[in-house]
Amino acid sequence: MASHPTRTVTEADVLIAGGGHVGLSLALALRAAMPSLRVVLVDATPPEAQARDTRASAVAAAGRRMLMRLGVWDEIAASAQAINDMVVTDSRTGDVARPVFLTFGGRIEDGQPFAHMVMNATMIGALRRGAEDAGATIVAPDTVRDFTIGANRVTVKLGSGEAIAARLLVAADGVKSRLRDLAGITTVGWSYGQSGIVVTVAHERPHNGRAVEHFLPGGPFAMLPLPDNRSSLVWTERTETADRLIKGDPDIFRFELEQRFGHQLGAIEPVGKPRAFPLGLTLARDFVKPRLALCGDAAHGIHPIAGQGLNLGFRDVAALAETIVEADRLGLDIGSMAVLERYQNWRRFDTVEMGATTDILNRLFSNDNPVLRLGRDIGLGLVDRLPSLKKMFIGQAAGNGSDLPRLLRGEAI
Repeated sequence: MASHPTRTVTEADVLIAGGGHVGLSLALALRAAMPSLRVVLVDATPPEAQARDTRASAVAAAGRRMLMRLGVWDEIAASAQAINDMVVTDSRTGDVARPVFLTFGGRIEDGQPFAHMVMNATMIGALRRGAEDAGATIVAPDTVRDFTIGANRVTVKLGSGEAIAARLLVAADGVKSRLRDLAGITTVGWSYGQSGIVVTVAHERPHNGRAVEHFLPGGPFAMLPLPDNRSSLVWTERTETADRLIKGDPDIFRFELEQRFGHQLGAIEPVGKPRAFPLGLTLARDFVKPRLALCGDAAHGIHPIAGQGLNLGFRDVAALAETIVEADRLGLDIGSMAVLERYQNWRRFDTVEMGATTDILNRLFSNDNPVLRLGRDIGLGLVDRLPSLKKMFIGQAAGNGSDLPRLLRGEAI
């Protein structure tokens, strides 16, 4: 896998800081739509470290359409797992029976699954190869140390000492974005006092593509299907409990895991070491400044309760790529606020709405209050009995909706 840690680049049209799903898919989207754009991506993580990522992500149908249009889905699909259906339960950890309150069929209008589970390393590898093949320059490992905004250019200084002048700098450097802080963009948000334990589990019996979300007092426990009788778990607990579980006796961890996972898939075995990530809500007050755009988690970090973090980032990518390409075709300045405001206006409401939705869901379901339990169980039961409402929720999970960027509809920019 090629990278260019010593290659000198002095000018670019778009410089992207961050080589995760969002940064790489944006680089690929820009080059695929307009090969004349000079796109440079600076990535702090060496490729070999990304290849060791054992986590998995849910890619909604809209994201799959974008990856198909970008020419990388076939490579990803070879090891992806379709989510064929989903069930939701609401119970306590020690309950013998876990009544199902809500079920979703996994197909949407075109007969495709509403989501697939994909290993992060597989998706990152495919996107990186796609971006390089499309002609994007990848500088790694390196970092954006600082930048200076000028009238017509942003001058970016790298950790290696190089300087690159670009028309637009895109911060795709994660929820703790250093570039966002350097730009003076503040955030609103809070910690949930929870951590998400992430681990892959092998089990005896097949899951048949079923995803299960147990709402437990400590937080949601999601079992997401992977190929070969494996499941990816996103297990939410209070932070102190999560820390104790992953740092303590492996036998105690296994016992607590079995209590939550259940025995419907037979004996289970954790694959690899579990990791925990603090959970909170982070929303940037501005998505853009002159010659700077935030994209992905740099603009928003949400609770994983709805599995929409990655897909929210893909919606940013599709909207920003379309905004940049259309502006450049018209001869406009792609780093000007007149152009970047279109991207901000396009993405702000959807982001705030998703942040508020996940915040409310987490507060509603991460507790053992009997009144709230009764109310939410009645609500889940009503949704389960109303086909039109279920169809709307499936459409939301699939990433469908109004005013979708072209890439998410599977169309070229």
